[in-house]
Amino acid sequence: MPSRAPTPPRTSPMAPPVSFLWTRRILLTVLACFVLVPVYVMVSSSLKPLADVSGKFRWLPSGLTVRPYIDIWSTVPLARYFANSLIVAGAATACSVVVAVFAAYAVSRYRFRGKRVFTVTVLSTQMFPGILFLLPLFLLYVNIGNATGVALFGSRGGLILTYLTFSLPFSIWMLIGYFDSVPRDLDEAALVDGCGPLGALFRVVVPAAVPGIVAVAVYAFMTAWGEVLFASVMTNDTTRTLAVGLQGYSTLNDVYWNQIMAASLVVSVPVVGGFLLLQRYLVAGLTAGAVK
Repeated sequence: MPSRAPTPPRTSPMAPPVSFLWTRRILLTVLACFVLVPVYVMVSSSLKPLADVSGKFRWLPSGLTVRPYIDIWSTVPLARYFANSLIVAGAATACSVVVAVFAAYAVSRYRFRGKRVFTVTVLSTQMFPGILFLLPLFLLYVNIGNATGVALFGSRGGLILTYLTFSLPFSIWMLIGYFDSVPRDLDEAALVDGCGPLGALFRVVVPAAVPGIVAVAVYAFMTAWGEVLFASVMTNDTTRTLAVGLQGYSTLNDVYWNQIMAASLVVSVPVVGGFLLLQRYLVAGLTAGAVK
């Protein structure tokens, strides 16, 4: 009997065409190269001696050394800058989350006059660039210090208040959308069981809104961690943060490129590590908070 030709595999009618699959692979490969090549240049430069980095760039380094990762702590007071950034970013994140939770819960669960105006006003503040607030905040902090003796200019507290003006409006708006997705029946059940409004908030709503709160915390921390403009004006040598302190590797005589790359990698570790640990909460919080 003549042999039968093999039956070609069946493809689903909803399967994308082969041309689309290859186009997607090519685009993803190009995008991956676009993202990973700068990372490779940063990592390889951080492991080279200064003479190799200052000369002609080579894709394959002739020699590797970890000396830049040791020298970054003595060339500039990086440990102090690191501590300042952790304190400022951590405090700004904590304050932003606490205030945003109470404000978003009030807007989501209660009716009051001017509710819509408040929501629109909070969101509209994100339309203005931060540089518009630089001079007013500078003058305000200086005048408050002269009148009351409270040193806001050049202090960590003043920088924390500054970062709250950036992260708090968007945090409130995002948590409003997330709290709206939490069923109100949970609040009513908690009230029936004897909880007050605050008890319903902390025992029912907050545990159900953990992804949204984590997303707000990550956003507030990243905003404060990498901010440069206000940190360069509102701080001094004692309260300087990492984003500004990295400029210390550039002197009048030379630029320590290998140490700059090494310090940049060290600075990015807290943000990247926190993002990887909280990624699933962050994605869920952003997705739920963006849909009303």
